Amino acid sequence: MSDATVCLLILAAVIGLFLWNRLPVEVVALGSALALYLTGVLPVAAVFAGFGDPVVGFIAGLFVVSEALGASGVTAWVGQRLIRVAGTEPRRLLVATMLLGALLSALISVNGATAALLPMVVLLAVRLGFSPSGLAMPLAFAGHAGSLLVLTATPINLLISQAADQAGGRPFGFFEYSLVGVPLLAGTVALMAGLRHRLLPRRTPRSLPPDLSGYARTLDAHYELGARVLSREVGAAEVVLTPRSALIGDTVWPGMTTDSGELVVLAAHRMGQHLGPAPVTLVAGDTLLVQGSWDALDRHARSTGDVLVVDAPAELRRQAVPLGPGSTAAIVIVVGMIVLLATGLVPPAIAALAAAMAMVVCRVLTMQQAYGGISFTTIVIVAGMFPLSAAMQESGAANRVADIVVGAFGANGHLLLLGLFLLTATLGQMISNTATALIVIPIAVKAAADVGVSVQPVLMCVGIASAASFLTPIATAANLMVKDPGGYRFGDYWRPGLPVLGWFGMVAVLLVPMIWRF
Repeated sequence: MSDATVCLLILAAVIGLFLWNRLPVEVVALGSALALYLTGVLPVAAVFAGFGDPVVGFIAGLFVVSEALGASGVTAWVGQRLIRVAGTEPRRLLVATMLLGALLSALISVNGATAALLPMVVLLAVRLGFSPSGLAMPLAFAGHAGSLLVLTATPINLLISQAADQAGGRPFGFFEYSLVGVPLLAGTVALMAGLRHRLLPRRTPRSLPPDLSGYARTLDAHYELGARVLSREVGAAEVVLTPRSALIGDTVWPGMTTDSGELVVLAAHRMGQHLGPAPVTLVAGDTLLVQGSWDALDRHARSTGDVLVVDAPAELRRQAVPLGPGSTAAIVIVVGMIVLLATGLVPPAIAALAAAMAMVVCRVLTMQQAYGGISFTTIVIVAGMFPLSAAMQESGAANRVADIVVGAFGANGHLLLLGLFLLTATLGQMISNTATALIVIPIAVKAAADVGVSVQPVLMCVGIASAASFLTPIATAANLMVKDPGGYRFGDYWRPGLPVLGWFGMVAVLLVPMIWRF
């Protein structure tokens, strides 16, 4: 049995296991790499090559940058502005979210935009009382459309432009992609906004973050404080004494400073009743409201076992204090990363890594927060699927399928575009869209020469099809990022994905030849 046949069998098994949805997706991804080694298709070094691929480092760096934007309150600030512009009507909010996601995708890539905006989108959904499943997937889909707005939005655009230049045509201009990107985005937004009730699943994620945006007002009403308890520098936390707390028997009163000198007791409650200004002796179950710097609150919340913290200070600051400490540094760092990505001065992975390191060095977030912000599920799946993508190319499995499709659709220019779109879009649902583009580009160039048409529309069609990865969560990292926060299952993607895929196909086959003539 040839290596190409083995790869196709493993690919079929992987797709079947993903659809079966009984095994963790990480196990399936790593299992595919292991199967390639056990069957002799790939050596051991190639099996683990995905973990060293720059794309994996790029995604990890973007997760850290996203965490920094959330921890510093930038995400909360963007969310407030989004609600102010779009209001609380679901359709308007959906449209505004998708447009913002597309714009950011054009600047920092679809994966970066999804990672940066996803926490805000989930919190907005919780705050407004509807499921995140109505916003998370449209955010990723809009990001894919936004990746076709400018040349540098995705590496695939650069590959397409370079291939056109090398094939005797001309490279595409920086904003030339917007000739198809704008219609693609408009159609995607219209489909999601108009058919959202029919297309999008109504699911509730396993866990939802608490809405802490009105926390200060709640504390003020509950404890009758009459004073501001939250600011950029100072926060507050409610703590409950555990049954075996060392604080039981201690005496406290409002205004006293704790032994550390970092926290001030603002109020005490017992069984829901305010204990008043007089000193009281603490018993198990008493609730204290303490105030101090955000760093001190976070440090004490992690270090003590004597109390239970009602709401984590870090999460509270993230939501309740827009543009908190470190927000200025976070914004400057992100702008710097965008400049590096837009100008191409350094590879994308280096830009993301530098931005992630700068967030820690500038104390926007700690190393623990940086590690916590990385979705290792996404990292493992992306790295685990890279070997299969490489094996598909090296074994000739992808070319075997491609030759059949091109032979069937190569009669004229429009049929060639249709065949290449179907081939590229099909492969892109199962393997990396970058790998898909690398597989199809040489085939597309040769097919254009054989049919006698210009390489420009043919390669632009491949670029559009490479971005049309909507039918599975494993198609792109952005699709995978929204899976758990949106509460989606593997089979939830095809229903909203098919109409959007069809729209991308119409643009690629019908509009592209009108802009770039055969």
